Amino acid sequence: MKFAYADPPYVGAGKRNRYAEHPEAKVWDSRDAHVDLIKKLTDDYPDGWAYSCNTLDLHWVLQACPDDVRIAAWVKTFHQIRRVSVQYAWEPVIFRGGRSDPKRKPMVRDWLSCRTAFRKGTIGAKPHEFNVWVLEMLGFDPDLDTVDDLFPGSGGMSAATDIWQHPLPISS
Repeated sequence: MKFAYADPPYVGAGKRNRYAEHPEAKVWDSRDAHVDLIKKLTDDYPDGWAYSCNTLDLHWVLQACPDDVRIAAWVKTFHQIRRVSVQYAWEPVIFRGGRSDPKRKPMVRDWLSCRTAFRKGTIGAKPHEFNVWVLEMLGFDPDLDTVDDLFPGSGGMSAATDIWQHPLPISS
């Protein structure tokens, strides 16, 4: 199976010029760019895909998605403190398809609680636990599947699939 993961710059973040590693970040300040991306995910990755987005954009992003998507939650145990009364401490991950295995052990939950990534050199980089969780939600099998990371940034998703395919030896 062929899967995709997309973590584009969130709407409005590109104009702040925080994405030096992504020279076209301003393109992603347009809702139309995200709608086009969801169409591409749906058309080009019928086996399954996952898309990270901002909670503020979830209402309109879902309108562009097929009816069979699900929403998972990444709950951040450590997050940036903002000057708002209710903190933004989670991010939605919209996912579709994947390999179904109802008897899978251990089961995969539609939420993950872990801290954010630190010192990855890329704005918005996800922690290793997050990348593994996305692979698990898609039912990734390293012997059979590929994952296209459409916004590789820190290389975290690639590293997660590589470790999955070539596990580190257990030290004694």
